[in-house]
Amino acid sequence: MNAYPNISVIASLIADPSRAVFLEALLGGQALPAGELAYMAGVTPQTASNHLAKLVDGGLLVVERQGRHRYFRLAGQEIAFLIETMGSIAPPVQVRSLKQSNQLQHLSFARTCYGHLAGKLGIALCDALLREEYLLEPEADQSKDYHITEKGRQWFTSFGIDLQVKPGSRRAIARKCLDWSERRHHISGLLGEQLERRLSQLEWTRKKPGSRSVEVTDAGKKGLYEVLGISL
Repeated sequence: MNAYPNISVIASLIADPSRAVFLEALLGGQALPAGELAYMAGVTPQTASNHLAKLVDGGLLVVERQGRHRYFRLAGQEIAFLIETMGSIAPPVQVRSLKQSNQLQHLSFARTCYGHLAGKLGIALCDALLREEYLLEPEADQSKDYHITEKGRQWFTSFGIDLQVKPGSRRAIARKCLDWSERRHHISGLLGEQLERRLSQLEWTRKKPGSRSVEVTDAGKKGLYEVLGISL
């Protein structure tokens, strides 16, 4: 008897093209209605409902009801991490239209990944924090989290980022997350979420409506260069 977890069950759920679209669309962290997800996947509402029920039963999605409407979101950060990691080893997208090309370009430049920043912007932030020695790479035999230095903690505090966690919390602080478009690591965990929140709060970044892509404002380009030497 196989004593290992039956990963084929999860793999079969993700393998369907429509269900894969749903999961990727929900990487932005927002709960979306079934109708919007059906439109994104190009399927009928009834077909979408069947697929979504399977994802909920399989523990990949959770559903929230508001009146007659149902909203779906990823079941947790570990699901987002799984989907993003799978994207990093998947074959490149075959671009077939100008719209698709523009969408891919925007997502590759900057996007949200379940509350943190990914794409070229996410990589640039990670590189800058390592260069300034606010973060250190983990030891080869240690965890997959970046180490936050004392210098880094002081800088994050001065920048308006709170990294305090409740005693006993097992939440990742600065997790290495493999970026599907850049094939390099960006920062997830609490630090990744706080960076996204702070840049948005400063109006250095702006989420594009109806998309996971993120725009860096003129003030953001200037600010990122001044505080971290990032040129975009």
